[in-house]
Amino acid sequence: MTTSPWIRRFHPAPQAPTRLAFFPHAGGSATSFFAAAKALSPEVDVLALQYPGRQDRLAEPPIEDMGTLADRVTEELLPWTDRPLTLFGHSMGSSVAYEVALRLEDKGAGPLGLFASGRSAPSVPVTRRLHLADDDELIRHLGELSGTDARLLAEESLLRLVLPALRGDYRALETHRPEPGRSLSCPVVALCGDADPVVDPGDVALWERHTSASFRMRVLAGGHFFLDAHLPTVAQEVRDHIAATTGR
Repeated sequence: MTTSPWIRRFHPAPQAPTRLAFFPHAGGSATSFFAAAKALSPEVDVLALQYPGRQDRLAEPPIEDMGTLADRVTEELLPWTDRPLTLFGHSMGSSVAYEVALRLEDKGAGPLGLFASGRSAPSVPVTRRLHLADDDELIRHLGELSGTDARLLAEESLLRLVLPALRGDYRALETHRPEPGRSLSCPVVALCGDADPVVDPGDVALWERHTSASFRMRVLAGGHFFLDAHLPTVAQEVRDHIAATTGR
């Protein structure tokens, strides 16, 4: 299959029996999962989503509606469901992955499971309105999360390039209202950092209410971007989940 502007395959593994799709955080890009893709290849064929409005898609306007974004991503991923597919989202990416998982199940192409990382459950109301904040407040927020390269934070011209995508992502996230009463039929694995300044582990635990299948949660040391320090552990969590659900 030919990849589209939406999908990056940094370490293709065409012979792998399963696939995994990574969904980036607000303002993030596919390259944030480059190392994770390498860690899982060649056992897993890894796809990383690239939303409009960043990096090589900078000229495209960001999609500011969660339903529209999930619809487009679902359309892009359907051709890749010829093998069992696991979804892994971080922060906002968890919300997008959840909506995509629901759509894939509706189409009879449900995923092996959903990894929801660094994100409260869909049933937890979103109260922040960062999409309405001015640029300076958005920049301060990026600094609080400690997930943005300090060199980028210090370079105003570069920051101004990424702020439209960040604001658009926050608008999609903060104006979205998940459909009540919906739940997945695939397993959910929830991950979070014990010192995350914006996500409470108790709210992450509520992901259990959003699946009729198994649920597991793991709290790791770190802040909002705890994944960076725990890549081997997270990669093993993915392998263990795939092995348990496929019997391989």
